[in-house]
Amino acid sequence: MTFVDENYKKGMEVLSKIDGENYKAIVDSFQDSVAPDLGRLAVEFNYGQIFSRPGLDLKSRLLATVAGLTAMGNTQQLKFYINGALNVGWSEDEIVECMMQMIIYAGFPAGLNTILTVAAEVFEERRLKSE
Repeated sequence: MTFVDENYKKGMEVLSKIDGENYKAIVDSFQDSVAPDLGRLAVEFNYGQIFSRPGLDLKSRLLATVAGLTAMGNTQQLKFYINGALNVGWSEDEIVECMMQMIIYAGFPAGLNTILTVAAEVFEERRLKSE
């Protein structure tokens, strides 16, 4: 099904700012899944409607997303958003501080699992890529 509306276009623009290198592949990865429309819906709603709202800039939204996913202990999507936060100007130290702040609310296991695994992995991958 090919359906492109204004929210989808806005969403793709936002995604391109978060991860200009991989965003199309991420969206395309849904095409062969059991729910091919899920990619379109995620782009339209998450990025076209929520991330595009006025009131917070993209940089702030990405840090909030890193915080939320850290608190939830969500290691799957967190990698994408840590990369995105770095891409829009947050430093490694700022991201780690944000994640450490979540230990108060989510506990040490969530913080340890996300900081020592996901964040460390993202930082190392980026270092290796830049060499």
